[in-house]
Amino acid sequence: MSRLGADRFGRVGPWPSWLDAGLLASIGALLVTALSPATAAETLSLDSARLMVEQASRPSAPWSGPMTGPPAQPGKTVAVLAEDLRNGGVLSVAQGIREAAREIGWVVRVYDAGGTPAGRKRATADALAARPDGLAICGSDAYELLSALKEGGGRLPPVVGWHAAADAGPVEGTPVATNVTTDPLAVARTTAMAAVAQSGGKAGVVVFTDSRFRIATAKSEAMAAVIRRCGDCALLEIRDVAISEAAARMPAVTRELLARHGSRWTHALAINDIYFDYAAPTLMSMGVPNAGISLLSAGDGSAPAFMRIRAGSYQTGTVAEPLNMQGWQVVDELNRLMQGQPISGFTAPVHLINAGNISTEGGARQVYDPANGYREAYLRIWKAR
Repeated sequence: MSRLGADRFGRVGPWPSWLDAGLLASIGALLVTALSPATAAETLSLDSARLMVEQASRPSAPWSGPMTGPPAQPGKTVAVLAEDLRNGGVLSVAQGIREAAREIGWVVRVYDAGGTPAGRKRATADALAARPDGLAICGSDAYELLSALKEGGGRLPPVVGWHAAADAGPVEGTPVATNVTTDPLAVARTTAMAAVAQSGGKAGVVVFTDSRFRIATAKSEAMAAVIRRCGDCALLEIRDVAISEAAARMPAVTRELLARHGSRWTHALAINDIYFDYAAPTLMSMGVPNAGISLLSAGDGSAPAFMRIRAGSYQTGTVAEPLNMQGWQVVDELNRLMQGQPISGFTAPVHLINAGNISTEGGARQVYDPANGYREAYLRIWKAR
């Protein structure tokens, strides 16, 4: 079997051509079993970590999303409630929504919450006051928004979320009909597995999270669980830093962690690339060599993350979400709901970006944009006559 090379940072070559779909299915079943709660106490196999990294680094599979649905009706208005447009994931999904809406004659209005409770309340009120035909919640926690949504008064339009909860699909107890996301637990496990594989099973790990969001907590707990199962790895600590405070806090936090853990700190895992925007310059100013600490993110695949990976500057991987494609999915789900149709239930597969594959599928533009024909697939649905 093709294995990772000697490079500790997991730079992999092409997926072996002889590995057929049947064997891939068997491998997938094996990895699911390996990560199930029933086996959580067992020591993690290094070969399993390497195999998961290889599988997640493969080129995108052909389109596996919806092929049928209601044609789009022009003239609709969508309000996008953006948690914080400084977050590259939120921004890219909003741009994907605009791109898709433009194709079918919809109007998109974006309301930026700025990452604060007051901003969230204001943006929600403004979005609902505009009386949109559909509401997209991008990056805000659906449960945190409940009171603000109720204060809007009147009947809510169809609501679709992106990263609005810890799981894909309907968000129970809220008006969010479906939450668009790659499986966050699979994303997190893949990120942690990359650290295990890179280090030969000897990673010293700090995990960065933002406990204000359920999806962030779910990711960080899943990453920590993988590291705990790695016999010779060490989970040094889990550090809670609000994403909206990353710019102000990460330089000092990074210096503190270096002083506390020294050379034991070999890998940083984060729930979002934005932490590394401010950790990397600090590592450089402290004289830490690029090979001294490996930065791996469980989302979202920002442009700065792509640049760091390409340059070999600390960051070695990001489990990038297909953000533009997910913006298109948000539009598709809203179109279905507006016409009284069920959601598609589609969940995008996990994809790890590293130095071996960063130049493919949109990487030259500093994004992950799957070459799977999603635009054509959605347009065939929306423009069917």
